[in-house]
Amino acid sequence: GSVIDAAKGVAILSGNGGHILDYAGVDQVVQPIPPTVMVPSTSGTGADVSQFAIVTDTTQHIKISIVSRTLVPDISVIDPRLLTTMPEWLNAATGLDALTHAIEAFVSRAHNPLTDNHALYAVKLITGNLVRTQVQPKNVAARLAMAQAALEAGMAFTNAILGATHAMSHQVGGLLDAPHGVVNGVLLPHVIRFNAEAWPERFVALGAAAGLPTAGVPPREVAGQLADLVRALADDLGVPKSLASLGVAGGDVPVLARTTLKDACMATNPRDVGLRDVEQLFREAL
Repeated sequence: GSVIDAAKGVAILSGNGGHILDYAGVDQVVQPIPPTVMVPSTSGTGADVSQFAIVTDTTQHIKISIVSRTLVPDISVIDPRLLTTMPEWLNAATGLDALTHAIEAFVSRAHNPLTDNHALYAVKLITGNLVRTQVQPKNVAARLAMAQAALEAGMAFTNAILGATHAMSHQVGGLLDAPHGVVNGVLLPHVIRFNAEAWPERFVALGAAAGLPTAGVPPREVAGQLADLVRALADDLGVPKSLASLGVAGGDVPVLARTTLKDACMATNPRDVGLRDVEQLFREAL
């Protein structure tokens, strides 16, 4: 994903000039870019089908989001055999990233019936196959399923956008250069519980897609079980339980929270989020 985003950055400057940080935000790339052909070697980021490019500002130690329809690649070539070359940590990180894409796209303010279908199918495929790819790296069926899942999740979030998990994760990644998907795996359960307080019904279909029993179960309880399932999946993949274990300190929270609110992904979070809310989420994840 990082390599593909770097290619997108080169294409932006080739067609538009200036400095890459000038294009932060939505629809700031106004001139066409050269044709792009992407070949993903991981099963998670969705960069090969998305209108996003994430760039690290190494001076401010933050990640910025560039969102533009011009960034959707012209051609994407997906070969599941490439996925067998990933080390375990990258397989875990990118798989959790794809799961986060699917869940956040489904509950996004900008979701629609088409993105819903992509998101739910991605959740089903990931929860059923990600651990299999970790313990059986050469399992062709599992790799094919994860390649499909990453594509489905990418199609979902490029159209429905994301939410607070990604907005927060970008800041942690910019500060520490920590693996994006690993940070997502730590944050996502906390954000699920937070968003479910405002819109618990939206998490029922997600729980069902993940294999949870939902008939007669209160929506908020389903959301809580989904959060627990995500954490259990992260445990199975060896992902740390806390941001502190990744190097985040309590003193970092105020700055992280302020920059989170500026991230483009926050606009489509299903629940309104204030500075104190973000600070509390970060502290819970510590």
